[in-house]
Amino acid sequence: MKELDPAIQSRLIRDLEPAVAIELERHISTTKNWYPHEYVPWSEGRTFAGPLNGDAWEAKDSKLTAVAQDSLILNLMTEDNLPSYHTEIANSMSRDGAWNVWINRWTAEEARHSIVLRDYLMATRGVDPVELEDIRMAHMQVGYQTPFPNDMLHTVAYVTFQELATRISHRNTGRISQDEICEGMLARVALDENLHMLFYRNLLAEALKLEPNHAMRAITDVLINFQMPGAGMPGWGRKSVQIALAGIYDLQLHLEDVVMPVLRAWGVFELTTLSGDGAAARDELSAFLKKSAEEVATFNDKREVHFSRLEARGIEPLRLSR
Repeated sequence: MKELDPAIQSRLIRDLEPAVAIELERHISTTKNWYPHEYVPWSEGRTFAGPLNGDAWEAKDSKLTAVAQDSLILNLMTEDNLPSYHTEIANSMSRDGAWNVWINRWTAEEARHSIVLRDYLMATRGVDPVELEDIRMAHMQVGYQTPFPNDMLHTVAYVTFQELATRISHRNTGRISQDEICEGMLARVALDENLHMLFYRNLLAEALKLEPNHAMRAITDVLINFQMPGAGMPGWGRKSVQIALAGIYDLQLHLEDVVMPVLRAWGVFELTTLSGDGAAARDELSAFLKKSAEEVATFNDKREVHFSRLEARGIEPLRLSR
């Protein structure tokens, strides 16, 4: 990965500020204010064991499916690392003008997500609160560091895909939860993620006009090395496999519902302004997408074998239909 020349980055940050201001105004006029406390069934709650002498959590307390519990934990832990995300984004963009207003607005909106998810899980006893807090402490002490430090183009490209991926993960978690309240809550959170994606997607579209070769390189680098920001947290490996098997978020969804729609919106494969490293980056991306499509077929075949074995043992696998 080649870091963006600081001089080019400074010029881009300056030249993109009018677009940031336009997107900020569009975002504020489009988004609707909402309040996390309105999405939580507080009447279901009761005191936990501890200083207040409540009842210890038991697995039977949760009405959520096991895979929904896994997904909600990962989603919440991802949202919890917001201080690290804010730092990385602020360092890579600008703390002045419309950039700064957007970064702070985005941070404030994202904070609602961890608030409502945790309040819902505690009120409904959806997951083990001790496990949840232990994971949070471990995860946040590690923090998050982007593989593209102080690089605005790579950061904007990354968050474009990541916001859309998070939206899909939230929506599908709600669908598989078998709880209407959970589904409604996560649909509300997913709407925020989609609006954030649109902001970043439109901003990178402007960058493609100003610096097509550098922007194309950033897109390719991000997709070839893409990981969700929660990767590496305690329990990530097992939980993410179960989430993929259930169809909440897997490679096929990543390609078909995240990567390709964004690339089409940018018109990446129709660009006539690429040359040199930009053209090479697009060729690398094409090869990567072809290889990824082959990996999708392999994973889907293995999943069907896995489910067939479960069914043979009388276990009905839980998975979302496409």
